[in-house]
Amino acid sequence: MAKLGKRTRAAREAFAGKEDITIEEAVALIKGNSNTKFDETVEIAMNLGVDPRHADQMVRGVVGLPNGTGKTVRVAVFARGAKADEALAAGADIVGAEDLMETVQGGTIDFDRCIATPDMMPVVGRLGKVLGPRNLMPNPKVGTVTMDVAEAVKAAKGGQVQFKAEKAGVVHAGVGKVSFDEAKLVENIRAFVAAVSAAKPTGAKGTYMKKIALSSSMGPGVSVDVSSATGN
Repeated sequence: MAKLGKRTRAAREAFAGKEDITIEEAVALIKGNSNTKFDETVEIAMNLGVDPRHADQMVRGVVGLPNGTGKTVRVAVFARGAKADEALAAGADIVGAEDLMETVQGGTIDFDRCIATPDMMPVVGRLGKVLGPRNLMPNPKVGTVTMDVAEAVKAAKGGQVQFKAEKAGVVHAGVGKVSFDEAKLVENIRAFVAAVSAAKPTGAKGTYMKKIALSSSMGPGVSVDVSSATGN
């Protein structure tokens, strides 16, 4: 087994024995033990009591974090004509139609969010096998298939986060940067948890939120008391 570095050992020692603590305590612990040379992302992982293989247990949604993500988001928009111009004016990084489809099919995916006007979905639909696994496929349920491309671009750039339950019923996302003030990180986390709570599907039985954990990009994770996160 590879030896752990001093920083990793120190972080693990600081986290040892810390379980089911409050969001405020978890954020302070993560910030106090982040010592990388870059601004780490604070990440949340939520274990939910759902089986997303069943349509009535799928958890999916979008939330605008009140203090943004701290991340520069590159946005691609599938649109033509006036809607393409609107997307560019709103700050979209890449705008196109069949030409953009061919670029993506060729293996170049230089964006973090993908938006499309409804009339472009027959074109975008050909990219399902490429964009789907990356959670980049435009979807009207999360506002990325829309005629209001300008508003969608601004939302994506302004700290909007999409979430979707994976096979094991886990939802994860970045909710800010270690450099954020503790209060702003806590506010972002609570907003994210509230959005996932509101997205509880009709088929969910028993305990919906089983476990919540926070971590930094390179640091160990710590479990958070679910009632602390939900305010219940």
